[in-house]
Amino acid sequence: MRLGDFRVLSFDCYGTLIDWETGIVKALQPLAAKAGAPSRARILETFARHEAAQEAEKPTMIYSQLLGAVHARMAKEWGVKTAAEEDARFGASVGEWPTFEDSSAALQYLKQHYKLVILSNVDRESSARTNKKLDVAFDWIFTAQDIGSYKPALKNFEYMIAKLKDAGFGKETILHTAESLFHDHAPANKLGLASVWVHRRHAQEGFGATAAPKEMPHYDFRFTSMREMADAHRAERHQAKL
Repeated sequence: MRLGDFRVLSFDCYGTLIDWETGIVKALQPLAAKAGAPSRARILETFARHEAAQEAEKPTMIYSQLLGAVHARMAKEWGVKTAAEEDARFGASVGEWPTFEDSSAALQYLKQHYKLVILSNVDRESSARTNKKLDVAFDWIFTAQDIGSYKPALKNFEYMIAKLKDAGFGKETILHTAESLFHDHAPANKLGLASVWVHRRHAQEGFGATAAPKEMPHYDFRFTSMREMADAHRAERHQAKL
């Protein structure tokens, strides 16, 4: 299997293209300060647990509102008070989360060779704010708000597969690209989608802001950055010309 065997790259956005862990930790600093400054690892683990639970319980809740509920849940667990405006401020922080420094250039290169798709757990407004930072025109953007559920629900992937099929791209032409084993690779496995693990957390322990998968899913390619993935594609094309 080669990267060049595919025509469509579908991406998880947050954690893969956007450095959401840095954004989350920064936006949670006021709450963390009230709670006695827990470690970065504890902040992310607590966030991951409550985000996954809230998404499962409220699959149609708009993501910015869902994050507000997560903020309130974390405050309750940590035994500190939070006001509705503080919850809402965290919920609105998504558009401020930074990109990984290599994302934009890699996407601009890959755009020359693939159709590009976002399959994201956020809402349309938050996604639009983020996409301005990525500085590339995606061919399709599918959000949880469009679909009415959150990954790892199979419904999200089935929705994307159906939309791309209508556009002339079969499942075998799609390569799903993501960091999260829980949100993305496990459901991709169940539906027979080939996948790339962009292992952003390769130098860190644990799963950070994502829940741990029940078991290690399969993936077809592994890179530690988007730059590495783009370079691998370049090398593949160079080799093909020899």
